[in-house]
Amino acid sequence: NYYHLIFLPTYKESYEVVREAFVHIRNSNYPKDRMVVVLAGEERDIENFTDISEKIKQEFGEAFYRFIITIHPKNLLEELPGKGSNLHYSGHKAKELIDELGIEYEKVIVSAFDIDTVVHPEYFSYLAYKYITNPKRTMRSYQPIVIYANNIWTSSAIVRVVAFGTTFWLLNELAHPERVVTFSSHSMPFKALVDVGFWDKNVVSEDSRIFLQCLIHYHGDYQVEPLHIPVYMNTVMIKSYWQSLKNLYKQQRRWAWGVENVPYMFAYFANDKLTPLRKRVKHLFNMLEGMFSWATAPILIFVLGRLPLWVAGESVKKLVFVQNSPYILEQIMQLAMLGIFISALLSFFLLPPKPAGTKKTAYVTMIFQWILMPVTIIIFGALPAIDAQTRAMLGKRLDFWVTPKS
Repeated sequence: NYYHLIFLPTYKESYEVVREAFVHIRNSNYPKDRMVVVLAGEERDIENFTDISEKIKQEFGEAFYRFIITIHPKNLLEELPGKGSNLHYSGHKAKELIDELGIEYEKVIVSAFDIDTVVHPEYFSYLAYKYITNPKRTMRSYQPIVIYANNIWTSSAIVRVVAFGTTFWLLNELAHPERVVTFSSHSMPFKALVDVGFWDKNVVSEDSRIFLQCLIHYHGDYQVEPLHIPVYMNTVMIKSYWQSLKNLYKQQRRWAWGVENVPYMFAYFANDKLTPLRKRVKHLFNMLEGMFSWATAPILIFVLGRLPLWVAGESVKKLVFVQNSPYILEQIMQLAMLGIFISALLSFFLLPPKPAGTKKTAYVTMIFQWILMPVTIIIFGALPAIDAQTRAMLGKRLDFWVTPKS
């Protein structure tokens, strides 16, 4: 009696990418007569979307309990064009259908997926199990493990290292559910979604904002339930190597624009006396610390050994500890190499089967690519974060940028 309501927003993606998502939803091990799928397009992409939606409807229109197509109008007032505003519009359309069908909101589980999301065959069954067995099921979001592996074998070494780094970061976050916010493709109760008025239509980081909307609405009694099951997505790799690196930078900068949540949290937490102070402080600290570390930690690690020699006074520079600081950091970094080795080893367990025609030497590349990690965490970690945070500080605008998918 539990229904899955699946949102697939798309903008300028190819038919092949959209179809792949539908194929895996159809092949999942959950009754299709308990699935409502929403293909959410944009009027700004009307010609491409009309062609794709007609093909998808012809092949998958009868595969689910209900299949609906929405077209988000362009140039609507008081909204930022992007995934959040598209989901906001399609969410209201889906609510009209749910009301028409007379389905209880508590019996509907929402999944908001990026269009390149390939679900595990047991994803919806496992999600339903976690939802049903949770006493506070309607006050929990459900976060799977996001693995950027759909096109990993054809991606460049730099793109692969950053993609695996994102997955390892999420794995670490899921080990601490009390500090997790929703990221990328995730699931949540339809009741909570309706209670908060659907996704924010004026932000870039709608995936994390929807969690904060629920956290504030329920006065702190809302958190993320980890789902120990993967969903697979594409890296930013396209045919042009240099354009792929530019896209990687833009993707990281868009994620770092999550700093827009900081003033939102301050504004609402300041007036929310029903949320325990401890929870307000904890969530604010986690957000601030995460954003600060993202922008500064890689650079500090890079220069920390020489920093005392640069900033200390002449009398302090003579101290043995200060003189030895570069060598101490060198020893610490050698220990950190163990972490890189472990990351390289773990990445092999996340790889999909090697495509036909791929040389065996590709495995060697998969090992030595991790030498690039010290460079990638600065160029594609700290710098995009500094870029995003500086724009926010200066009151600049960052529009939603759609990652090209291949």
